Amino acid sequence: MKLGIAGAGNIVLDLLSFVQEIPGIAIQAICSKPEHQEKLLLLQKKHRIPQIYHSYDAMLADTDVDTVYIGLPNHLHFTYAREALLRGKHVICEKPFTSNLEEFLELQRLALQNRLVLAEAISNQYLNNYLLLKEHLPKLGPLKIVECNYSQYSSRYDAFLAGEVLPAFNPELAGGALMDINIYNIHFAVGCFGSPEKVLYHANMDRGIDTSGILLLDYGDFKCVCIGAKDSTGQNGVNIQGTRGYIHVSGPASGIDSFEYVQGKQPPVAIDRKNHPHRMYDEFKSFERIIREGGLNTANKMLEHSGKVMQVVEQAKQSAGLVFGSGRRGA
Repeated sequence: MKLGIAGAGNIVLDLLSFVQEIPGIAIQAICSKPEHQEKLLLLQKKHRIPQIYHSYDAMLADTDVDTVYIGLPNHLHFTYAREALLRGKHVICEKPFTSNLEEFLELQRLALQNRLVLAEAISNQYLNNYLLLKEHLPKLGPLKIVECNYSQYSSRYDAFLAGEVLPAFNPELAGGALMDINIYNIHFAVGCFGSPEKVLYHANMDRGIDTSGILLLDYGDFKCVCIGAKDSTGQNGVNIQGTRGYIHVSGPASGIDSFEYVQGKQPPVAIDRKNHPHRMYDEFKSFERIIREGGLNTANKMLEHSGKVMQVVEQAKQSAGLVFGSGRRGA
């Protein structure tokens, strides 16, 4: 994988902290705004990146780049991913994939049409502990209750309260709790249980954006609640309760550091078989293998998963009256 990076924010710094440990990934270029020149030069020197660009078009023209990682604000994901696909590049796009379902479907069509890998960088789906957790689900008996809580007081919420609307709380830029933080809970649930029968989102709305909310996913025989908050904090974790036992994850659904499995009256069994301390390692190792091996079937299967998540997001938005952008299609 010859990687070109779009963006220079915190998520990109997170990626750069480990990605060069993965054999087969070579960072060829990084692209950001001209005002980020000094930052890009520092990153180039620290991580030995051959090229820096201030023009996304120029980076896409670089023949040494075969894959683009998009680590930009939510509202830019669609346009940047679409342009990369049209230029014949594989795309790894940060979560949430797009601002709405219509945009996702267009990207999916382009990827399938051009036989390119299009992947959402959503860490929990690739974690070894998450895959092991899914193997334990049948041991719980019929499921009854699932609870996922990811609440984290945003460093930008004080500014929002003071009247300054930063991207994290801007409805024009597809911000808010659903897209930024509850999206991990949705991926967790859909990855384990598939698409729900009904979706209902009760959101705390302020100036057109959800600062927190409770998402109810009805699976018929069992119910799932996904709590996401950027205006408050709490004890994060996941509980999956069945008639014969339960699974508990201590910590948010973004990274399954470990989990406990309890069956009947037996003592808890702690399970932790992670491959790497960084939560993003497993996904990028998988992306490298998929692109190297031409694993379009695997990539498209994960793309179908992301499509199911986007359908839940769309229903949640409609339920809460949440509208993104100004005159955007399907917003």
